[in-house]
Amino acid sequence: QVQLVESGGGLVQAGGSLRLPCAASGRTFGTYAMGWFRQAPGKDREFVACIGLLTGNAYFPESVNGRFTISRDNARNTVYLQMNSLNAEDTGVYYCAASRKGEGLTIVRDYDYWGQGTQVTVSS
Repeated sequence: QVQLVESGGGLVQAGGSLRLPCAASGRTFGTYAMGWFRQAPGKDREFVACIGLLTGNAYFPESVNGRFTISRDNARNTVYLQMNSLNAEDTGVYYCAASRKGEGLTIVRDYDYWGQGTQVTVSS
């Protein structure tokens, strides 16, 4: 089992940047594929980014492609979401997730563990 704790959220102006770390407990972090999702009020949780277990390949939806990057540091048991050129549509609670499956995991049910989330608010 793995426990996930997100941080780094806050209020940022449109056009600004934020970096969200997600720290994982346990010694098996390197065996999980990792993902980020977000949820705006009244909307479903949506996929933001994921990074593969074996290849380290990253996947993004079109809405954030070119603005967001995802990376992982297995020595620190941490995955990062770097968000640039933020706009009001990026506002929401951002969740980190871990999966024992491979890569390219873009839907909620592919993930086994979730963090509590961190709020990101972008002011226009």
